[in-house]
Amino acid sequence: MEGNDAEGVIKLESFQSAWNYGKALLETPCRLVDRVTGRSMDEVELKEVKKRSEHEMKKTLTWWDLIWFGMGSVIGSGIFVLTGFEVKNHVGPGVVLSYVISGISAMLSVFCYTEFAVEIPVAGGSFAYLRVELGDFVAFIASGNILLEYVIGGAAVARSWTSYFATLCNQPSDKFLIQVHGLAADYSQLDPIAVVVLVVIGFFAVFSTKGSSRFNYIASIVHVIVLIFIIVAGLTKAEAKNYSDFLPFGPRGIFQASAVLFFAYVGFDAVSTMAEETKNPGRDIPIGLIGSMACTTFLYCMLSVTLCLMQKFSDVDENAAFSVAFEAVGMSWAKYIVAFGALKGMTSVLLVGAVGQARYLTHIARTHLLPPWLAKVNERTGTPIYATVVMLSATAIVAFFTSLDILANLLSISTLFLFSLVALALLVRRYCARGVATQLNVVKFIVCIILIVGSSVASAVYWANTTKWVGYTIMVPLWFVGTVGIWLLVPLTKKPKIWGVPLVPFLPSASIGINIFLLGSLDKASFRRFGVWTAILLVYYLFVGLHASYDMAKIQKKQRLEAKTESKLDEENVAPSVTGSGTNNEDHI
Repeated sequence: MEGNDAEGVIKLESFQSAWNYGKALLETPCRLVDRVTGRSMDEVELKEVKKRSEHEMKKTLTWWDLIWFGMGSVIGSGIFVLTGFEVKNHVGPGVVLSYVISGISAMLSVFCYTEFAVEIPVAGGSFAYLRVELGDFVAFIASGNILLEYVIGGAAVARSWTSYFATLCNQPSDKFLIQVHGLAADYSQLDPIAVVVLVVIGFFAVFSTKGSSRFNYIASIVHVIVLIFIIVAGLTKAEAKNYSDFLPFGPRGIFQASAVLFFAYVGFDAVSTMAEETKNPGRDIPIGLIGSMACTTFLYCMLSVTLCLMQKFSDVDENAAFSVAFEAVGMSWAKYIVAFGALKGMTSVLLVGAVGQARYLTHIARTHLLPPWLAKVNERTGTPIYATVVMLSATAIVAFFTSLDILANLLSISTLFLFSLVALALLVRRYCARGVATQLNVVKFIVCIILIVGSSVASAVYWANTTKWVGYTIMVPLWFVGTVGIWLLVPLTKKPKIWGVPLVPFLPSASIGINIFLLGSLDKASFRRFGVWTAILLVYYLFVGLHASYDMAKIQKKQRLEAKTESKLDEENVAPSVTGSGTNNEDHI
């Protein structure tokens, strides 16, 4: 029997016996169709799903907290670790254009996230948004990849933390790594310090969201001061001749570097998962998300310009670019300030990541796609302790074994894939509202989306396989036709209540195009790893997640019918007794 037992624990019919599970597996095709086509609703995510955590998260955050959470979540190891490698091997001084392109792509995604976070302020972030607009199946596959992003991103930052700690101790960057020759080359340098750092971060994350916020913005303020020092001190040693060869690797290098440097912008989506703990989501989230991304993009561009003016691109160090650049211009003492600033920044990234990823996992567990005990919110701290511990444990294991270059490429592919889906979901939300959009308009919308996505994928594949430019004269116009087609031929069916993305459908469509195009610049090994992980998610979904989700949908439907029946009975019982005064009538109403 499905439903709630005496203790309020939801029992899922498919998993109550081997017979039930076998029967559920036989119904997999029908259930899959139901879950692929089924979509959640705003009020379900905001009320019914949220109740399954037993206790409410505390609403303690303001726009000020979100701005520093945003900057703290983004400005970490990316700018310090990846910039040098890309400058020396792929783009040269033109790296500033790579940061601009990645920043534009990130900002477009920020706009999409902001509208969703204001309209659906829950801990699930992109999982909840996709579940409402693209359905249960797409939401789970995408959320599985974003969980991978959180784990890999945290692991990459934790390993970078160890490298810069070694620099601060005046030691080689790999000094504290343990070499194990029996393991594969990319997994043979063990990092115990990264594990210790993640454990300490975990204590902060489970103790208090507001306490984590205070620690974060103090650390972030110190970090920004250090970044400003790097820019000012570095520009005093600038030489214009270092900019004479602006694009030594040609225009392709700009986009190749952009795809990897997108890693430096990853993390802002963690802020959207804090919407449930924000006092005034309609005001605070737009200011927090957009403000933090604008500041971050400006700082990244200034830092990259400073680096390339200080040193010729061919002399830039791949691993510790800024520290070595200051040594090269006779300011060796400054490398310790750089290392200190990097450590402060990475500590903030790890803390915000730990807070955000736990809330993401919590909301997925609320839907029973993952074990429901992960959704529990501690009554005293108001934080999801179990989810925090599980995510940080997985991050620590990956950080202990895996090298940074493997992590960075795999992270970018998961992020770009997810951001494309969120932009698509926003278009669906605006133009295909249930019960409003006509069948003809839905067909026109689908045709336009096929043009947008198809031309973007074709551009990415073309970029990855040839250096010619002729193909873009066909693909870019097709993207434009698809976007203008939505604008002219498909009427809006839903407008945002509080805050909305401007220039729809152009901004979300541009986000889809840029994100997919950047995917074409990543290596094939990253796509293979991405494919393997997605296949694992698909297997889990078909054998576990699908049936849990299907059963939950049945329970919710049954509960709604019972609630409607009780409401009708109450109205029938009240109606005959309304014979008293006008005051009684108003009370009943």
